[in-house]
Amino acid sequence: MKSPRSAGASSPVNGKQDWDTRRKRKIADITQALSATPVDVAALRRMAISEGGLLTDEIRCQVWPRLLNVPPHVLDQEPEKVERENNKDYNQVLLDVQRSLRRFPPGMPDEQREGLQEELIDIILLVLKRNPQLHYYQGYHDIVVTFLLVLGERLAAALVEKLSTHHLRDFMDPTMDNTKHILNYLMPIIERVNPEVHDFMQQAEVGTVFALSWLITWFGHVLSDFRHVVRLYDFFLACHPLMPIYFAAVIVLYREEEVLECECDMAMVHHLLSQIPQDLPYETLISRAGDLFVQFPPSELAREAASHESMATSTFKDFDLASTQQRPDSVLRRRRRQKQAALESSAVSSVAVAQPSAARRFVRLAVMGLTVALGAAALAVVNTALEWAPKLDLFP
Repeated sequence: MKSPRSAGASSPVNGKQDWDTRRKRKIADITQALSATPVDVAALRRMAISEGGLLTDEIRCQVWPRLLNVPPHVLDQEPEKVERENNKDYNQVLLDVQRSLRRFPPGMPDEQREGLQEELIDIILLVLKRNPQLHYYQGYHDIVVTFLLVLGERLAAALVEKLSTHHLRDFMDPTMDNTKHILNYLMPIIERVNPEVHDFMQQAEVGTVFALSWLITWFGHVLSDFRHVVRLYDFFLACHPLMPIYFAAVIVLYREEEVLECECDMAMVHHLLSQIPQDLPYETLISRAGDLFVQFPPSELAREAASHESMATSTFKDFDLASTQQRPDSVLRRRRRQKQAALESSAVSSVAVAQPSAARRFVRLAVMGLTVALGAAALAVVNTALEWAPKLDLFP
């Protein structure tokens, strides 16, 4: 039974007053850190990580460049226009930007949104032109549009270029090897905190592909409330580049009960984990992610991550080959029927014994194909002609 509210307990009104007081103090602390000579970047990092983050877009315009160490003279440069004709990335970028309508504020006039979409294309093409070692991936536009909406075109172009050559660098290789390696940190983190959840996921053979779109878009593609997106960006910009994978881990750990109550089936667990609840306690999870980073730093997990055989790594080549030949959703349904038929059958033969492993492999391929980000990454990174991708609208 819950104990009755004590006479001294704070009311909602008092709670709001307390937050208003803390907010004013925080704004004063941020202003002081920006006014210091030199700028107190360590204090700005603490402000970005602590409750509420950087509070307003006006403050972010001043602090985000400091967190990324972008020199003032770079911020003052007007972004140049990039020739779109015969640009190797333009068609894919245009397609992705045209499908990014939901990333813009509801009710924004069409003319204003279309203008921002043109600026979004320009920023992406400019960064790629200036840095030919970088390779565009589908989902990159979800990060760039966040910077554009917060900062405007000039500042966004400068910060996105710095971000792309540092925090996002591994995602912009010609192959997904480094991205898959980062995903391999997920399971060791979960195992350290909750071995039961880790073992359940291993038994279900769900792998880590469900978290790929979270990682490569910094959760921008999967969260519907822009306030939550920019709060996470405050946090990630102030932290180690691997912090997004720690945040992915705390989301899974937060959903422990849902995961353990789910049927221990690869497709079922994958579907559950792929759907991020929109009402997460973000401040609590941010604090928890920071704690886990301190407890289990990347240097401590590196060996496990290197040796961890994730589903994405072990089956990507098979997926690449099989996806051009079969509709993954059809494979999934067919293999489910086969699995049910196998359970009902009492016949056991060498052929029957061999089927489960093959069935599991194709189920893995099917779910990988249905994952939002992997199909997109396959399209953008390895130039795979997946005929089913537009039909399934894998990256709406």
